[in-house]
Amino acid sequence: MGKIKTTPWDPAEHLNSEKEMAAYLEAALEEGEPSLVAAALGDIARARGMTQLARDTGLGRESLYKALSPNGNPEFSTIMKVVHALGLKLHASPLKLTR
Repeated sequence: MGKIKTTPWDPAEHLNSEKEMAAYLEAALEEGEPSLVAAALGDIARARGMTQLARDTGLGRESLYKALSPNGNPEFSTIMKVVHALGLKLHASPLKLTR
């Protein structure tokens, strides 16, 4: 049996429209894991162009890469600046509680 060659999968390469980006962020938000949300924003930012996002937010490009990585811990103000610069909105809805 021959060796199977694999390549890393990069979500940023598959986020081609605002609708796809919004759905991707929504899925990350539904998981409720902060590091996943930050990483999803990082993927979306790379799909859009990190240099332009840095200009639009007034934040450093390297700082954005670090903050929006799976190990990053961005401040909420950074998240809001990034979301706004990407043309996205965060949504809130009530949890369905069972009693």
